[in-house]
Amino acid sequence: MSEIHTRPDISYADYLALDQILSAQRPRSDEHDELLFIIIHQASELWLKLSIHELAAARQQVAQDDLGPAFKMIARVSRIQGQLIQSWDVLATMTPSEYHAIRPHLGQSSGFQSHQYRMLEFLMGAKDASMLAVHEGTPAHADLAAALAAPSLYDECVRLLKRRGFDVPAERDWAQVHVADPAIVAAWATVYRDPEQYWDLYELAEKLVDLEFRFQQWRFAHLKTVERIIGFKQGTGGSSGASYLAKALDGSFFPELFQVRTGL
Repeated sequence: MSEIHTRPDISYADYLALDQILSAQRPRSDEHDELLFIIIHQASELWLKLSIHELAAARQQVAQDDLGPAFKMIARVSRIQGQLIQSWDVLATMTPSEYHAIRPHLGQSSGFQSHQYRMLEFLMGAKDASMLAVHEGTPAHADLAAALAAPSLYDECVRLLKRRGFDVPAERDWAQVHVADPAIVAAWATVYRDPEQYWDLYELAEKLVDLEFRFQQWRFAHLKTVERIIGFKQGTGGSSGASYLAKALDGSFFPELFQVRTGL
């Protein structure tokens, strides 16, 4: 029997605002590969939006000592990272010649200017006040400044350790990058040595480790895609390109969670 379709009160296209989304790709050249370049970056920005939504909520749940929902939210962002990693595989089908045909049309635009990427870094704990200058005069500047001054997801996790009775510093200058603290390493070591007693903290730690692991895989895939397409040239917008991306791999959002593994 054939299905009977009645006119919906709201259509699929209306609900998803497909008219706006599918008309948001506006290539500035006639080059075939520019559409690929635009869609990859637009889709990535949508995934970043969802990641920020999830991690901001996870931070609030940790602050409220309600870890169950936070586990789900953090795990979801780890899976989103998998989608972002795969996006570089698609972009890497663009050859150097194809990219250089569209590069003049990019002007001074650069992924370095992504305020959502910066927001995600701040939310996870990679604070760098100098990065605000990139967004000076943009609508995102105030939100980024507020995020810089607010506790990160990991800051809330450390405050949770404090509330649970661990001897760790609970307050610091939130606008500064988190630096590994031996007391926090010792606290996580206690958790890892007795996971049955501290099961929810143990699970929280592992969710954070998985999040950073996936995030760094995404950064590495980005670096290798840039190397593959433009080598070590300066990026658009004045960024240093591959060298900047390589440097980012040296940092850690949750340094104590990786240091603790050495001493176990």
